[in-house]
Amino acid sequence: MKLRWISWWVTNIIWFILFAVGTVLVWMREVDGAGVTQTPKLKLVAFLVLLIAFIIPIIIQVVWLIFNLRAGRNK
Repeated sequence: MKLRWISWWVTNIIWFILFAVGTVLVWMREVDGAGVTQTPKLKLVAFLVLLIAFIIPIIIQVVWLIFNLRAGRNK
């Protein structure tokens, strides 16, 4: 059981770091990959796309959390 919780926390930390780095990259860049100058509105749209992309891992982590809680309760 302990290994499940450790791997859950490590995975959460990795996802958080990836999201933080992605957010910093989106907000700090002046020009995107297509050569378009980034305005605050375009940066917000890029951040929302990043947020939507991270919803799937968040859902997986919540399901994994529920699994860990139920597995721990059965022992």
